[in-house]
Amino acid sequence: MTADNTVKKLLIVDDSKVSRMLMRAQIVAVRPEWIIVDASSGDEALILVEQDPPDYCMMDINMPGILGTDAAEKILEKHPSIRMVIFSANIQETYQFRANALGAAFVAKPVSEKSIALALHHFQCPN
Repeated sequence: MTADNTVKKLLIVDDSKVSRMLMRAQIVAVRPEWIIVDASSGDEALILVEQDPPDYCMMDINMPGILGTDAAEKILEKHPSIRMVIFSANIQETYQFRANALGAAFVAKPVSEKSIALALHHFQCPN
């Protein structure tokens, strides 16, 4: 972790309320100064990003409506500075390659201290 205590905004996108709550709780434990907003679908995420783009985004893949990877692609086309992590239980190589092609990190679920630490590391690393 860096000593950077500037306020950052994180968007958590997952159709599972439990996953969103777990992610939020673990992020707040290590980054209490961050503003955290969440969305339950990729479509909702697209709207939120247009209203107020976050610094970081954690995106699930399998959700109702638009796939998380497709939502991530649309977000990054308009806002390439957003640091993106794709979280998914689908660990097939095609999903990992797609995340990497987008410039996003791929982190396997379940949500855990280790998976959150991987996401935070990606957010804090220079491009």
